[in-house]
Amino acid sequence: MTKTQTMTAGHPPHDETDTASLKAAKSPLWRKLLPVSILIAGLVLAWVSGAVDYFSFETLRENREILQDFVTDNPTLSVMVFMVVYAVAVALSLPVGSLLTIVGGFLFGAWLGTAYIVIAATVGATVVYLATRYAFYDLMHAKAGNAIRKMEAGFAENAFSYLMVLRLVPLFPFWLVNLVPALLGVKFRSFVLGTAIGIIPGTFVYVSIGDGLGALFDQGKTPDLGIIFEPRILTPIIGLAVLAMIPVIYKKFRNRNGGANSQ
Repeated sequence: MTKTQTMTAGHPPHDETDTASLKAAKSPLWRKLLPVSILIAGLVLAWVSGAVDYFSFETLRENREILQDFVTDNPTLSVMVFMVVYAVAVALSLPVGSLLTIVGGFLFGAWLGTAYIVIAATVGATVVYLATRYAFYDLMHAKAGNAIRKMEAGFAENAFSYLMVLRLVPLFPFWLVNLVPALLGVKFRSFVLGTAIGIIPGTFVYVSIGDGLGALFDQGKTPDLGIIFEPRILTPIIGLAVLAMIPVIYKKFRNRNGGANSQ
């Protein structure tokens, strides 16, 4: 049996997104753009209908007892509804993530709220990632050529570490970090794990605020959404980001020393 036959018979491992890309390359343009078009249409509808305006602390203050009673009377249904709303908000890139995260803490407590939100946010982000990759990955590579391939190679080599840093430190909008990895060919597994693990610290900060939101409302106050940037909060998160970059630094150091030794 030849080497080619052996590889064919053995079905060498490959990333599932590579298979998706091959299928997408054969799909007509309208089909590629359909998932992204649905997301854009949902975003426009949310703004035009005024649905985004309902996501406010004032609305939450006015309906706090109704929401808490609903959670008490329908514990399973309330979790499902909240997670669906959160995942859809992320998938449509609505600017309500911080508020919804605080609401999650208010309704379900710090620990359960964090768990529900991490799952829902990861699902919503993955929807954007898959839709973007399906629609634009092949087109972007065909147009950009070698330039994008060099960027892709550099990012993909340490994709998990880079994603962890981008998720941990709020340097860029959440929606942007959903798009770029899809265009740079980050593997599905790396994207999901990097997103799920990387958003835990920031999520827990906002959920903890929500856990004490009732007391703030009783005092006539609303939370400060910029708390994540306070040194006492941001410094430990930056420390985690530095830890996430250690594998990248080690690889570069090893490669540099390997090159020097070979000379």
